[in-house]
Amino acid sequence: MPLSVFSDEYYMKLAYQEAQIALASDEIPIGAVVVCNNKVIARAHNQTERLKDVTAHAEMLAITAAANALGAKYLEECTLYVTLEPCPMCASALEHAHIGRVVWAADDPKNGFARFGNMLHPKTKKETGVMHDECLGLLTEFFKKKR
Repeated sequence: MPLSVFSDEYYMKLAYQEAQIALASDEIPIGAVVVCNNKVIARAHNQTERLKDVTAHAEMLAITAAANALGAKYLEECTLYVTLEPCPMCASALEHAHIGRVVWAADDPKNGFARFGNMLHPKTKKETGVMHDECLGLLTEFFKKKR
């Protein structure tokens, strides 16, 4: 059965494709997309190595691209799909952007924001586990090759 264009899994597959681009560039394979009114307005993947910038996480780049696409700093009507739970830096940026919803595939117990409590805006909705196994597998593959 084909996926609905407007399903969480459909949009997470697009984030997964971004993660695969990161993997091909020897970046930590995390991808993100921002969707507003059922339209993808931003796509990004980790580029910390390429840009020599520790803040060039997929989420940070996607937030900037989405704000530029909308011509606004607040993303209340938007959903961020990301392949790994955001870190505290990214969660703080998402909080300041007033993102409406965040959907992530795999939890990050070591570096994810959730271990510090809810760092997102109080109105932000959260979903987890969409395409968990695929996204975690990509990260596991990357780190096995690095060790």
